[in-house]
Amino acid sequence: MDENRLIHDWNVEEFDTLAWGRHVELDDETLRDGLQSPSVIDPPIGAKIQLIHMMHELGIHAADIGLPGAGPRAAGDVTRLCEEIRDSHLSIEPNCAARTMLADVEPVVRISHRTGVPLEVSAFIGSSPIRRYAEGWTLDHMLRTAEESVSFCVREGLSVMFVTEDTTRADAATLRTLYGNAIDWGVRRICLSDTVGHATPSGVRALIRFVKREIIDASGESVKLDWHGHRDRGLGLANALAAIEAGADRIHATAMGIGERVGNVEMDLLLVNLALAGVHDADLARLADYCELVSRECGVPLPANYPVLGEDAFRTATGVHAAAIVKAKNKGANWLADRVYSGVPASMVGRSQEIEVGPMSGISNVRYWLARRGFDPGDGELCARVLERAKSVNHTLTEAEVLEIVGGRSAGASDVGSGV
Repeated sequence: MDENRLIHDWNVEEFDTLAWGRHVELDDETLRDGLQSPSVIDPPIGAKIQLIHMMHELGIHAADIGLPGAGPRAAGDVTRLCEEIRDSHLSIEPNCAARTMLADVEPVVRISHRTGVPLEVSAFIGSSPIRRYAEGWTLDHMLRTAEESVSFCVREGLSVMFVTEDTTRADAATLRTLYGNAIDWGVRRICLSDTVGHATPSGVRALIRFVKREIIDASGESVKLDWHGHRDRGLGLANALAAIEAGADRIHATAMGIGERVGNVEMDLLLVNLALAGVHDADLARLADYCELVSRECGVPLPANYPVLGEDAFRTATGVHAAAIVKAKNKGANWLADRVYSGVPASMVGRSQEIEVGPMSGISNVRYWLARRGFDPGDGELCARVLERAKSVNHTLTEAEVLEIVGGRSAGASDVGSGV
């Protein structure tokens, strides 16, 4: 079987000219923006330490580990996470969010000096006309406060990422002024933010190309560009891929997309898409553990139909789907069975294909289900009774319901579904 000939991939047709399929850095915002969701629980430090280790295992490059200016608990957690990154020699590069105010950036500087861990300061300030009008800010005032805080961090030896909030609704002249001055103050990374999820993919590409050409290239300095997106219009992941395509160096995201209002780009789905494009090499077998940890500790349920990691992602009770998976398995091809009705291979994320029995099922579902649990799939009378029951109900049968029909009879395990 020539695997490369079984799937024609239109996704790579324009990789040379519109390539989002390239290596890019990832910044995990779960422990800062993710915790700004009004519905989440701020987890205990032990869970945060576990999460930092999982980020390391998943090949995530950087993490926003908190906003220490928010208070003693936040500062204590940031300090402990820095110590863990240092003592466990994790590859995660930590950063901390801070308003462009001395009161916010000073705690970041103190923690960095105390732990000996280089902390990047993510200094943010609003940029759009609507935000400036609501706050009563003048551009001169914004520049004064920003310069004071950014210059302080640079003098103290910390790198600064200068973040403009609501970048996607800011005008070109304001962005030139804010970013241009920030680069003059010593900033070598800037971040464009879709703070309210306003952007579309075409808008993302236009904005990034403008900033790269008119601001970064014009400065003559080597400056990295980050993208931080929200999903208020449901476009978070699409916008992130568009940002990579347009030349962003690093993308921000959170586990399960948790965050302010309806949340951020989903880090787990971003990892899967980059892996499928062949540009993220880390093992994703623990991706489910990463999401389950956040779901449990932050009190955020993982929907059954959540892509890749939801309960139903690799589960079917439909007859034609089940028949195709079983036929693929009978060809002795696990690779084939894992892809014939799946755009993401379950094995990539440590999962497997599951076949259930319900109103839309056929006899293949029943035989597969029975064989997987050690019952005789060749027992025609038993298969007929299970299928008859499935056709009479309005839901997928639970395991208990099928076992009640089977009555505990077993004729030994079969290999019909093993390894799929």
